[in-house]
Amino acid sequence: MGKAYKIGDQLLTHFAIRELMNTDTKVVLSAKAKQKIKACRSYLDKKIKTSDTPIYGINTGFGSLCNHKISVKDLEQLQANLVLSHACGTGDEVPQDVVKIMLLLKVQSLAYGHSGVQLKTVERLLAMYNQNVLPVVYSQGSLGASGDLAPLAHLSLPLLGEGEVYSDEKRKRAKTALKQLGWDAIKLQSKEGLALLNGTQFMAAYGLWALLKAQKLSYMADLIGSISLEAFDGRNECFDALIHQLRPHKGQLKTAENIRTFLKGSEIQKQEKADVQDPYSFRCMPQVHGASKDVITHVQNIFTTEINSVTDNPTIFIEEDKVISGGNFHGQPLAMAMDYLAIALSELGSVSERRTYQLISGQRGLPPFLVAHPGLNSGMMIPQYTAASIASQNKQLCTPSSVDSIVSSNGQEDHVSMGANAATKLYKVVENTERILAIEILNATQALAFRGAKSSDFIESILDVYRDEVDFLDNDRLLHDDIEKSIGFIQGLSVDEDLL
Repeated sequence: MGKAYKIGDQLLTHFAIRELMNTDTKVVLSAKAKQKIKACRSYLDKKIKTSDTPIYGINTGFGSLCNHKISVKDLEQLQANLVLSHACGTGDEVPQDVVKIMLLLKVQSLAYGHSGVQLKTVERLLAMYNQNVLPVVYSQGSLGASGDLAPLAHLSLPLLGEGEVYSDEKRKRAKTALKQLGWDAIKLQSKEGLALLNGTQFMAAYGLWALLKAQKLSYMADLIGSISLEAFDGRNECFDALIHQLRPHKGQLKTAENIRTFLKGSEIQKQEKADVQDPYSFRCMPQVHGASKDVITHVQNIFTTEINSVTDNPTIFIEEDKVISGGNFHGQPLAMAMDYLAIALSELGSVSERRTYQLISGQRGLPPFLVAHPGLNSGMMIPQYTAASIASQNKQLCTPSSVDSIVSSNGQEDHVSMGANAATKLYKVVENTERILAIEILNATQALAFRGAKSSDFIESILDVYRDEVDFLDNDRLLHDDIEKSIGFIQGLSVDEDLL
């Protein structure tokens, strides 16, 4: 085996996750993590043998059934029953790249040695990650509080030889996949099912996926907005460092710096401008984009803490000889952070759509709808409709999930985070924002072609790459294809980590 990432030796960061998702790097447990897992399991086995004290979820029922004592002979069956009974997800399948992050985060949480699981259980989860044996998980079913119970149950089913997986890029029964791989089903011991199901890994995986996308989209918004500014014959003095140093929000400073870098050497900027000021969607890019950048940074800090935490229940402390039932599974920190991130991304899309609207409006020497023969041709009329529709949907999706709650488990779980709903709608907001930016670059590059002067060398190099994918619009054609190609262009453009 080549280069491997060791869990248990270092802080897991979003940078590391980005690297792992973009490469074939294998993930292994460190020697320290293995020792902690085995020690915790040994402690729990001894605890069960020497104590009749009720310990939640280990020798009791779950949720409002917590006062039902379970006999020693039924402890293993209790855990299997838990996984099977809680696999009640429905709706759309969770995307496979999100499922893969779920597996990684679950291993990370279990590796701290406070969960009481068998080493072979954790190693099987890692084997599934490394060999792309990805459980079929459904997007609906979690309240985001007692852990992501239903989604994590589906994630765990293949350990028992139940449920379905994608293996060798084919959907198959888990039992079939295990047989093909030569793997035996795992017989869960006491506490294991609860350790697997309690936790925030469903929410956290969605949030991390969104965070990684958001960082790139924030950069792309600066770049595409700069192309639009050039196409609109906009002014650049509003990006001068002097004005932003008087209001030094980090995101604002970064966006202004990015735009100055993108415009450096532009012939268009050297030309005399007919208009004294530009509309806010151009002039206020540092303030608007920058505010979203600051939100992204805040959310990144929340998630860094979360993915390096133990979020199951109860939690085992060997040295203190304690098994403590608490609430680290409650998703409120993530729910609020993801609601916030959705708003930040929605605003990137909202201001992007406004720039598109300005470009097609027949101002500043540009033809209406950015086509040489309007009337006969509708040109870029309807892509703006599409962007407006998506921008409005984003606003609707930004109604916060974290302010909602509902009573479950006969009142035992009387306040929940709805973090799972925050996660799945954030996923949609991210996709929507990417599409709005794709429509903007489609319009911006079209508009820029009507300018006699050149932009900066950097922007011209971006245009060259883009034009390899999307041709200039001379006459009406099927623009759906151009939009899809523009989305692919944004997704495929590589951006150095230090620029994000």
